Amino acid sequence: MPLRNLTTLFLALLISLTCYSRADRNRYASRLAKAMNLVTATYLEEVGYRQLYEDAMRGMAEGLDPYSGYISPDDFGYFQESLDQKFGGVGILVEIDPDSQRLMVMSPLLDTPAYRQGLSAGDLILAIDGRDTQGISLTEAVRLMRGKPGLPVELRLQKVGKDEPVTVTIRRAIIPVESVLGDHRQENGTWVFQLQEDPRITYIRLINFGERTVEELKTTLQQQPVQALLLDLRDNAGGLLTAAVETCDLFIEEGTIVSTRGRGGLTLESYAATAAKLLDREIPIIVLVNGFSASASEIVAACLQDHGRARVVGQRTWGKGTVQNVITLEGGQAGLKLTTASYWRPSGMNIHRSSDAGEQEEWGVRPDPALEVILTDEQADRMRRQRRLRDSVRRPSTTDSDDQAPPLQDPQLERAIQTLQEELDGASIAVTDDATT
Repeated sequence: MPLRNLTTLFLALLISLTCYSRADRNRYASRLAKAMNLVTATYLEEVGYRQLYEDAMRGMAEGLDPYSGYISPDDFGYFQESLDQKFGGVGILVEIDPDSQRLMVMSPLLDTPAYRQGLSAGDLILAIDGRDTQGISLTEAVRLMRGKPGLPVELRLQKVGKDEPVTVTIRRAIIPVESVLGDHRQENGTWVFQLQEDPRITYIRLINFGERTVEELKTTLQQQPVQALLLDLRDNAGGLLTAAVETCDLFIEEGTIVSTRGRGGLTLESYAATAAKLLDREIPIIVLVNGFSASASEIVAACLQDHGRARVVGQRTWGKGTVQNVITLEGGQAGLKLTTASYWRPSGMNIHRSSDAGEQEEWGVRPDPALEVILTDEQADRMRRQRRLRDSVRRPSTTDSDDQAPPLQDPQLERAIQTLQEELDGASIAVTDDATT
């Protein structure tokens, strides 16, 4: 038989086997479609195919692990905004006032429509476009106030210190979301990064790792006279791997930052420092973490700890050491967040906590010896409430004492400050001794 014929037969056999294999696997797709038809035809309440499809996608993804998931078209925009660090809105941080159960302004963001309109911390939002906010959820309130830039939104406000409500119309704009925060705000809304307790210490909170986090961090550090750095990653659930890697690269000169492994433990990628450090090695660094520091936060804490560049204070981290890639669906309108790899520390130790891992096993990031400070739930809640007050834009002070930020009871922060002060004072003594000799 001619070689050409043999080649044709071989290719036909290969295609047949491939089709058979795929048909066997896709048998479940036809069964799912049949089940959807049965539900729409016989279920007690009327239900559409779209809802069944989204429920099926959600169940399939969430059944894999806690971090995989289906992102519906309704949620995909918000998901993307959290990474892009910008959205269309009015520019205020809000929460539910526990006394009135109304929406309350925590702080207007600097140079945003709400800030220019005169909204202040403590103002109550009574209605949004005529909808009463009594008992409204934060999620629903945010949805109502966000929207296309340029479109107006009407807010009925109970201003602090005023008897009668007022109604204002604010045109939405693109609102940049801060990911780099300081110790407290000044009256004009800008952050103060020098600690009130000790101005020698630069205090920076990273609340997530987004597209602009590294540039924000670089700009902040370049504008501060940094003698010591306190990097607060508590309650930071993570974000972009690239942002975590580039953050670490600001502080170390060489070596591995993090590596990723796929199926079978195969190393997929190893990220190394580029020697583009931003701070001198002699400047001490403390990283603050807690049980809600996860993913990208753990990459940064583990990297700086393993390289001896920072000491870690607080509580053991969450233990979320897996990589999720977002695969876009429906022309970029929805997405499938799928776990595709795991993170590993520069030391080669594991970050991820498996579902059956015990406290004695290796996962997450532990504080350095003698630097573990465990908060009770009550202490943590109080600290977060006090921190929100310090994050608010304060009204002009009337006395010198009013110029101080509200006090903060935070044993973890206190331990971190004490550790940095010991290092700073020790360094000062060492310099004096050298100069004398």
